[in-house]
Amino acid sequence: MLEDSALRRSLDALSSFFIGTATMSDTLFNVTDLAAQAIPAAKFIGLTMIVDNKPTTAVFSDPESPEIDQAQYSSGKGPCIEAFATGEVRVIRSTREPNEWPEFSEACLQHGILSTLSLPLAIAGMPLGAMNLYADAEGLFDQAEIETASLFASQASIVLANSQAYWDARSLGDQLSESIASRAVIEQAKGIIMGSMRCTADQAFSYLVQQSQQTNTKLRVVAQNIVNDTTRHLRGVT
Repeated sequence: MLEDSALRRSLDALSSFFIGTATMSDTLFNVTDLAAQAIPAAKFIGLTMIVDNKPTTAVFSDPESPEIDQAQYSSGKGPCIEAFATGEVRVIRSTREPNEWPEFSEACLQHGILSTLSLPLAIAGMPLGAMNLYADAEGLFDQAEIETASLFASQASIVLANSQAYWDARSLGDQLSESIASRAVIEQAKGIIMGSMRCTADQAFSYLVQQSQQTNTKLRVVAQNIVNDTTRHLRGVT
């Protein structure tokens, strides 16, 4: 029964995975580990992601995975690249048989891989990556295995999308917090300059900009130094 299967246990673990306590890297490793449990036919597993505008095996269960994948990255042709680009499953039932990806198949054979399955990781039609499964026997990825892997990939895509959105939002939040803090310290520095130089707010800001340019120092740092110096002076600290 599906309820008692490794797939169900893996899906349950994915659905209960708490993104807020894990980095994006942790999430990718977790997906890979659970995929290995859900799809025992796979000897090892790799996740292809776009890093610096290039396909990269971001996470893998065995160091041979990125070595095999490099054949398709170098040639620009391969099942995981197509799965990522088209959003469709790509299967090689036997790497010994002629197919449209000879360089990739040759790399597989050199590492004892006789069949492969590549599945898109996508959400709402937006590609996130591809999951690549490798087996050391021919024909292991039959229709039943493809359906199982597809179910897992669908759930994994949701987890990855949520993780990506969480960290994007957190990064934006951190940037906004830093911007607010910068604005506050700059306003403090402007007030100090206006009081000491008897100038307008615009003139005080121009002074800050000039100091920043002359010392090649960030505006926020210049402002913070002025605030710190004034605070020490008021406390009688030299």
